[in-house]
Amino acid sequence: MRRERLGDDGWSDFKPREHAVILFVLDGDQILLIDKKRGLGHGKVNGPGGRLESGESPYEAAVRETSEEVGLVVGQLTEQALLQFVFTNGYTLEVTVFTTESYSGEMMETDEARPFWCKRVEIPYDRMWDDDRIWLPKVLAGEYVRGRFVFDDDVLLQSAISVR
Repeated sequence: MRRERLGDDGWSDFKPREHAVILFVLDGDQILLIDKKRGLGHGKVNGPGGRLESGESPYEAAVRETSEEVGLVVGQLTEQALLQFVFTNGYTLEVTVFTTESYSGEMMETDEARPFWCKRVEIPYDRMWDDDRIWLPKVLAGEYVRGRFVFDDDVLLQSAISVR
């Protein structure tokens, strides 16, 4: 895998086919994760999230997806990352990542996700997308991340990030 600093490098004309969101709910030293049961990333661990619906903002999508996938009502989201993905099969995706400490309701398993709380120091990166170990620790440290990643199926080929 090749890592480099974030620059244009052919990404200036990036046009994602789809837009999606991920939300990480935080509670002290715990983070809410899901075992993804279907769709892109099936079988992997991630945060609740999914694709934007027509006319929906990333913030609105993160609130909706979290409610649909794990039953929690969330608020006071903070945007923490903008990630761009290119897959060798031609699929492209842009993902806005949020965090929140504001939630209510009863957590539940759905047909899309099995939620679980995990200590931040025990995040199962070996069960997640390979790019997560590059940017998620920075997001959890409160930094804003922009990232670009190239995948062949679920194998990370190239990554570049900038942090502010």
